[in-house]
Amino acid sequence: MKKECQDCGADINVPDDALVGEIVTCPDCGADFEIASKAQNMVELKPAESVGEDWGQ
Repeated sequence: MKKECQDCGADINVPDDALVGEIVTCPDCGADFEIASKAQNMVELKPAESVGEDWGQ
């Protein structure tokens, strides 16, 4: 299943067996998206939260 990248408009291939919560990456710009919901032939992506280093704090 293909979904359009919200950043650059390229096609992101979402595997049929992907689960909600998995991260998919745009092959063109490298943006990460989380699968927010999935039902039959519909999939919704949201920008993945980036977790930075806490350096032990």
